[in-house]
Amino acid sequence: MNRRFVLGLCAVALILTPVLPNSGAAQGKSLKDQLVGTWIYVSSTAKRADGSSVPRPQLQGAVTYTADGHFHFITVPVDLPKIASGDRLKPTPEEAKAVATGVIAYTGTYTIDESTKTVHPTVVTSTFPNMVASDQSRIVTSVTADELRLTNPGGSGGLILELVFKRAK
Repeated sequence: MNRRFVLGLCAVALILTPVLPNSGAAQGKSLKDQLVGTWIYVSSTAKRADGSSVPRPQLQGAVTYTADGHFHFITVPVDLPKIASGDRLKPTPEEAKAVATGVIAYTGTYTIDESTKTVHPTVVTSTFPNMVASDQSRIVTSVTADELRLTNPGGSGGLILELVFKRAK
């Protein structure tokens, strides 16, 4: 009887193993392997050091991490005005200001500290030149097959940004 019980448990385990979520395989992937790909911007929140919230504009954008250690990031306000002249080199002062204060794009290389779940970008070029060669570390607070959540502890104006992305299909 004891032998039948053990054989029954083994049979149940063999049957259920393919049905159970593949959490072991996901946990076995490195953080870098989980990040590689393109992620579409969903939302962000901003807080001051005292914990108070700061309104964020509606944005669209993406971040891409490549397997060979390169990345690019861009966000653009959804309500960015069109350039009335139709020539990107001839905006009005107001149009130029909207672009300069609303759009952020940067690119470069990155490394990952698996133990702290931190992405360390090395910014090579940016629409905000002050970012080049500065600490732009991002903490991965959550990553699944479909969603990425990052914290930027050093956002502009001393804000702490929480960013949410979905994996591009």
